[in-house]
Amino acid sequence: MRSPAKPQANRPAATRPRTRAATDAAGSRVVLPKIADVAARAGVSTATVSRALTRPDSVSADKRDRVLAAVRELGYTPNAAARNLRAGRTNMVLVVVAKLANPFFAGVVRGADEALAAAGFGMIIGDLDNMPDREHRLVDLAFAGHIDGALILSGRVPRNGARTMGMAALPMVGVCVPTDDPQVPVVMIDDTAAARLQVEHLVGLGHRRLLYLSGPKTNGNEVARWRGFNAAVAAAGLDPAAMVRVEGDYTFGAGVRGAEAWLGLDPAVRPTGVVAVSDEMAIGFMRRLGEAGVRVPETVSVVGFDGIDFADYCAPRLTTIRQPSREMGSEAARRLVRLIGGAVIDPTPHVLAASLRAAESTAPATRLPDAAG
Repeated sequence: MRSPAKPQANRPAATRPRTRAATDAAGSRVVLPKIADVAARAGVSTATVSRALTRPDSVSADKRDRVLAAVRELGYTPNAAARNLRAGRTNMVLVVVAKLANPFFAGVVRGADEALAAAGFGMIIGDLDNMPDREHRLVDLAFAGHIDGALILSGRVPRNGARTMGMAALPMVGVCVPTDDPQVPVVMIDDTAAARLQVEHLVGLGHRRLLYLSGPKTNGNEVARWRGFNAAVAAAGLDPAAMVRVEGDYTFGAGVRGAEAWLGLDPAVRPTGVVAVSDEMAIGFMRRLGEAGVRVPETVSVVGFDGIDFADYCAPRLTTIRQPSREMGSEAARRLVRLIGGAVIDPTPHVLAASLRAAESTAPATRLPDAAG
């Protein structure tokens, strides 16, 4: 004798019809429309609905319009978590920043976030704070499958011992500086050409003795900018070996130390023009000279690099190289999204234009006396 059928409530969960449900403002249970409901309303298959929402170019205009109309009429919202699980995606991108406190990176991150959001991706910030030993946790994120790709603003693919993020077969794009993996595409400016602009501006104002306030010697941007500085000095008929170099690290504090070095030189042979390879250092340099009673630009002209917002609000307003930081971030993000989607991108650097913005911190060379002389 056949046993009576069990009530549906006692059926195993895996065999029950699955529905999407939510509660309204009053707490009542509301059944949400499913993809099958959209397909029935539009007169197409569920596969067509899925393609119309994720790859609209793969569906005819008529079917796409019917699907979108059905979505609007039913108030259908795709289940993003389930879709990402099926696709093996998290829709999250890691942004590796050498030092988030550096105001230049704010524009890069903002541009990246705008482009990623438009493509349906979120962002995780990995701030190394100039400490490479923080990289291991970022590598773990990649191998755990928590991110779909990475934007590398630090110039180095993160590593954890012998294991690198690249071993996770993760799409990556460098921003601002090439990474140590030549196969990783990069979006950047021509740092060598930009440093030449700094020198040419000062030489054009009559400055012949220059001080170069550097970044860290092994930093990729610094290597290129130092090369541009020396090439421009030589092209002006000056002796690169006669120029003064002061080691820095892109920070305000390094600018202050650079000013101390300048103040320690014989006033008769002090450089009258300063090339700083970051705006932070240029601003720190000017601040310390102001405390010593030295006037900028009457006694010494200063050129910065980056075009951060602070450059417009310091006194005097800073002459600087304007980097298109926001555009760099957005362009790199768009390239990363394409890589995540399976596109192949030429690793040749994509170079954006930088420009020199002249302001009040530079003027023609003079030999006016200064308070520190």
